[in-house]
Amino acid sequence: MTELDGLAALVTGGCSGIGAATATLLRDKGAQVAVLDLHTEKAPAGVTAVRCDITDTRAVNASVAQVAELFGRLDVLVNNAGIGAVGAVDAQDDTQWARVLDVNVTGIARVTTAALPHLRRSPHAAVVNLCSAVAFVGVRQRALYSASKGAVHALTLAMAADHAQDGIRVNAVAPGTADTPWVARLLDSADDPDAAAEALRARQPLGRLVTAEEVADAVVSLVSPHAGSTTGTIFRVDGGMTSLRL
Repeated sequence: MTELDGLAALVTGGCSGIGAATATLLRDKGAQVAVLDLHTEKAPAGVTAVRCDITDTRAVNASVAQVAELFGRLDVLVNNAGIGAVGAVDAQDDTQWARVLDVNVTGIARVTTAALPHLRRSPHAAVVNLCSAVAFVGVRQRALYSASKGAVHALTLAMAADHAQDGIRVNAVAPGTADTPWVARLLDSADDPDAAAEALRARQPLGRLVTAEEVADAVVSLVSPHAGSTTGTIFRVDGGMTSLRL
């Protein structure tokens, strides 16, 4: 028996990076797990993969209903899906601003809205949103991304307040720079990938990137029934990036 036996979990963006690591750990802890993703070919073994665009309300509603029917319940929602953006405030046009906010912020609202009727029936309902260290500190060339993650920070607290009386706990995890496919692509596009990688490591006091597995461990600890009194918390897994100056 493990702490998540009998629970059903849904992870958005669950086929790569932090989402895949989270889905895998939830599975290993005993939960039934489904993932929503645009590309499901690399879904972790032992989970149910559903192709879904979280910017499409109809698709989200159908996908969440499919998962809840398959498992007969839904106890845990991890809103992990997100996209990045590089540049100062004038680097993106209106279309890009709308796209990133739709995925990173409205996407959380869209999926959570579809999941709420099922979560309200769970004795151990928990939601975790993926935030970021850039919601706490200013980082160069991250204006749009930072705006979206600042919104996730505020949205998490509002959701926690709104749904406490429903018995639904809502928290967020805020990673520092993580060793994920998106960061790998960012480094590959740099003029000097080695120097860019060293700069990313240097801005974290521990001197290395956060691993996807470390973020997943934080997420799973928050959804566990053992964390039954934890809600409205933003759990920083950032190597000291937001709080330490060495």
